[in-house]
Amino acid sequence: MKTIPYGHQWIDKNDIDKVAEVLESDWITQGPKVEEFESALCKYTGVKYAVAVSSGTAALHVACLAAGIKQGDEVVTSPITFVASANCVLYCGGIPIFADIREDTVNIDSKEIKKKINRNTKAIIPVHFAGHPCDLQEIKQIAEKYNLLVIEDASHALGAEYRNNKIGSCKYSNMTVFSFHPVKSITTGEGGAVLTNSEDLYKKLLIFRNHGIKREKTELIKKNEGPWYYEMQGLGFNYRLTDFQCALGISQLKKLEKFLKKRREIINIYNEELSNISNIILPVEKPYVRSSWHIYYIRLKDPDRRKNIFERLRKFNIRVQVHYIPVHLQPYYSNNLNYKAGDYPMAEKYYESTITLPLYPKMLDSEVRYVIDILKKELK
Repeated sequence: MKTIPYGHQWIDKNDIDKVAEVLESDWITQGPKVEEFESALCKYTGVKYAVAVSSGTAALHVACLAAGIKQGDEVVTSPITFVASANCVLYCGGIPIFADIREDTVNIDSKEIKKKINRNTKAIIPVHFAGHPCDLQEIKQIAEKYNLLVIEDASHALGAEYRNNKIGSCKYSNMTVFSFHPVKSITTGEGGAVLTNSEDLYKKLLIFRNHGIKREKTELIKKNEGPWYYEMQGLGFNYRLTDFQCALGISQLKKLEKFLKKRREIINIYNEELSNISNIILPVEKPYVRSSWHIYYIRLKDPDRRKNIFERLRKFNIRVQVHYIPVHLQPYYSNNLNYKAGDYPMAEKYYESTITLPLYPKMLDSEVRYVIDILKKELK
């Protein structure tokens, strides 16, 4: 059996042709495809504004900047996520504060969020882990009570729904962040976006994406200069996404529902074949959500077997993974922010037992069956 990765993009000839068209045009960096991709994201999610940027990490960073996170501000997020969900707070001089997870969905626990709020808290970054939306209704209520902003880290969750609303609609949040890395729901190679219904936040996001520069005459301090004139009114970054990447994103977004359907078909096979194995715990999907199933993780009831089973699966060319090492256990966080083992017991318990199985739309049924057969043998 050839190597089976845990995740993989699906690029077809139509995608390649759409990119080639842009590469042969007059625009390859910031051009008309950027706005077209942003408009397509708005149409799909039902949100008012979208700002495409160079990565999911860049999206988190500019979202925190637009939210006004500054030196000493605290932002509550999950310890079970990629480091970027917390690092974006550090980039702004803020302090990431973790709240432990729910055992069932592995998402941030609303009850734990409440325990972390103080006068320095400015925002909450809930992470829709594995594509399963957090309980946004509860999180919004907490945010409104304490006057906090909510930035959804939906890097896993393009295509997911919460209470019949698309993730990205920002019905329960101020901003939503997506990632378009190759293993995500759709890809632009590297890339990301921030979505919002706030015109004020939208304008700030545009500025932070492009070096802090403004060109619109009505927004300039000096209004009588020539048509060449622009002003850097703040400190921004070069977080722009290219036109040819956006052409790929537009093409991929048209196939998103097909990709999600295929993911769900694979999930159904996994669930059916693995549900009777007594020594593992399968992921859940709450009745009020539609998960985008970014990853499929299992939890071993005997964590001591995790390393051996992980290595054995890889020996059979199954490139399993672990999502994630709790952020607070990373050396940078323990050395600089004094986090330590035992701080978030539910997150640590999850980490010690989890393995991510391969899941991607282009995965063949024979490959799914192979993974299941090998896993069953190793779990005996």
